[in-house]
Amino acid sequence: MPELPEVEVTRRSFVRAIEGAQVLAAQLGKSLRWPLGCEPSLLVGRFVRTVHRRGKYLQIELDHGWLLLHLGMSGSLCFAADLPQAGIHDHFDLVTSRGTLRLNDPRRFGAVIYLDSLADPMAHKLLGHLGLEPLSDSFGLAEFHAGLKQRKAAIKQVLLAGDLVVGVGNIYASEALFAAAIRPTASSASLGRVRVARLHAAICMVLARALEQGGSTLRNFSSTDGQTGHFQLDAMVYGRADLPCKVCAKPIRMIRQGQRSTFYCPSCQKR
Repeated sequence: MPELPEVEVTRRSFVRAIEGAQVLAAQLGKSLRWPLGCEPSLLVGRFVRTVHRRGKYLQIELDHGWLLLHLGMSGSLCFAADLPQAGIHDHFDLVTSRGTLRLNDPRRFGAVIYLDSLADPMAHKLLGHLGLEPLSDSFGLAEFHAGLKQRKAAIKQVLLAGDLVVGVGNIYASEALFAAAIRPTASSASLGRVRVARLHAAICMVLARALEQGGSTLRNFSSTDGQTGHFQLDAMVYGRADLPCKVCAKPIRMIRQGQRSTFYCPSCQKR
């Protein structure tokens, strides 16, 4: 599943190219998770102001209205001036004066939704529960610490939930907890200020490094210009069960938490 770094890499790969473009056509393929919310012809003639991101949602700001895009489990976007005819897994084309933005999604868990404004009830349903943005100045240490103190669940599960901090997906949660020397099963409420500060810094560091490396490509993720991510190649613990820790040489362990695989070093992450 594309996580926050992959979505942000995607945004950066086409935002400058599409800014100022006029919509010439919008074409739908098979149905996605939710309906578009308007007739595709309604978008024709509108101009793209820019593209924002909130959590794992891309927000295409038009001169009137917004398009929210979610990549779901297997989605990816491409943007080019000359794309071939849409294939069986291509489910949305936004044809503009500067090129076509196409959503490819084999599993169809993604979404493209039109909103008149971000005050729309659908926007609140999808975005209203999202937590702090770890790549922004709003990701304050004090608020993060206070939020953890209110949660008794395992810290890995709290990070994945997304209602305290968004975008720290499975790979990045395992990597951040390793960098902070915190065991993924530790209770969130039990973490003191020093360990929370380490985790806060580790989340920022891991996500920044993932952006530099184009995100992670485990199956079919690529940015709109076809570039794959390389973060997974340098992972310290993720996907390395039974291999020696790169720090202490003890075997990396894998456990299941909430149906997700968690990787950690029992020596470097003692508590």
